[in-house]
Amino acid sequence: MSAEIWAALPVETRRAVDAHIRLGRRLMAVKELRDALPEESRPGLYEALDVVVERFRELGVRWEPGPTEPLDPKALADRAAQLPGRPAAVEALWDGDTFGWMVDLVLVTDEPEGEHPLAVIRHGGDMRLFNGTVPPWPEAEEARRAGHDLAERLGVPFHFASPDRPDDEAPRWRDLQRGAPS
Repeated sequence: MSAEIWAALPVETRRAVDAHIRLGRRLMAVKELRDALPEESRPGLYEALDVVVERFRELGVRWEPGPTEPLDPKALADRAAQLPGRPAAVEALWDGDTFGWMVDLVLVTDEPEGEHPLAVIRHGGDMRLFNGTVPPWPEAEEARRAGHDLAERLGVPFHFASPDRPDDEAPRWRDLQRGAPS
C-alpha cells in the first residue's frame, strides 16, 4: 500500500516530502503527503505515516533523533552571559517525547525572574530500556558535569532533583527556594 500511495503523489510533492524528511520534520512530511491528494483518496494518518517511515528508511535518515553533540562549557557560559536577568541557578530537568528521555539544561534568572533554555542533552531513544543499555543515564551524567561547571563559572547553585532516573515531576529549584510543596 505504501508504494501505491507514494506513486500517486506528484513529483513536486515527493521532493517536498523528502526535503522535510532530510530536515527531520516528520509531521510536516506527513502533512505534505496528505495535503497533496484529493480528499476522497487521501490516506489516513497511519497510512501516511507508514509511507513517511518507509521514505526515512529508503533515504537512509534516522527516524529517531540521534545523540546530541557533547556540550562545550565555554559556549554554554557565553550563551548564559547573553541572556537577560541576573543568574540565580543552573537547573537540569528531565523531559521526554515520543522517542524517549532527555535532559534540559536551563538558566534560572532573577531581575527579571525567568528561565532560559541553554541545551538539550539526549543520548538515544528509549529502545535503550529494552536492550539493557540504561541505566545509567549518560545524559544525566553529562548534564551533571556541564551544569556544575556552568554554575561554578556563574557563582550560582546547580540543581538536578533527579539525577539517577527520569522524573519530569521532580521538585524545581525555584519552588524549593520559596518553600512550595513539590
